[in-house]
Amino acid sequence: MVRRPLGNDHHGDDTLLVTSDRTRTEAVAAQTATETGKLRNLIKGAHVVLWDFDGPICRLFAGHSAERVATELVGWLEGRGLHGLLSEDERELLDPHAVLRAVDHRHPGSDLVTELEARLTEEELRATASAWPTPYADPLIRTWSALGRRLAVATNNSPLVVRAYLDSRGLSACFAPHVYGRTRELRRLKPDPHCLNRALRATGVAPAKALMIGDTPADHEAALRAGVPFLGYAHNARKEKLLRESGATTVVDSLEPVLRIVRGQA
Repeated sequence: MVRRPLGNDHHGDDTLLVTSDRTRTEAVAAQTATETGKLRNLIKGAHVVLWDFDGPICRLFAGHSAERVATELVGWLEGRGLHGLLSEDERELLDPHAVLRAVDHRHPGSDLVTELEARLTEEELRATASAWPTPYADPLIRTWSALGRRLAVATNNSPLVVRAYLDSRGLSACFAPHVYGRTRELRRLKPDPHCLNRALRATGVAPAKALMIGDTPADHEAALRAGVPFLGYAHNARKEKLLRESGATTVVDSLEPVLRIVRGQA
């Protein structure tokens, strides 16, 4: 072992390592400050906050698997001799909304689509009993509402499901009457901005004065098309990667910093 003298006069590799570590730390701090500044500006400019439902407000299928629901919908179609209605890729997505959208694309407005949508709504309603609240979502919703910000839900889920969940959490008054969910016009599911535009018209706020909180590329695209600033919420690395790849520039992995900033505005 080589023993080095104590003191501050050494300028070898060890000093370089310390400098490198300090530089990295300072770079991370600067990046964090930049992200916080961007987040604060988004929040400050929002007169109306549009929330996606499944993800930012709760994990609807936390105890009632969305993949299982999609599989059952596919099985229901196949039981009626409609195996060829979906492509292999659509079946493998294991996304109930993708199944619904695909069937509507091929048979728009049909009784088949109506019954399929009703079955999905029934499964979503069943899922509300075991849905997990997104950490910090409840206090953030209550705080924003108490500060006079108008809140709306803009989602591909059934509005019946959203209202049932909000009632169960005592949050309905924070949003009422602004819940804009799935309608019979299934071609207007996000990424179409239809539900966002309905919320904007109802609240009378210009798109630039609103904020959309979503957790999917479809949410981001809908916000872009509506002209609404976007805040991505990603509870895991895969979600963040998808949002970043879609072009989302401000993404948080927790609503805690959002709540902290909103409380600081009180």
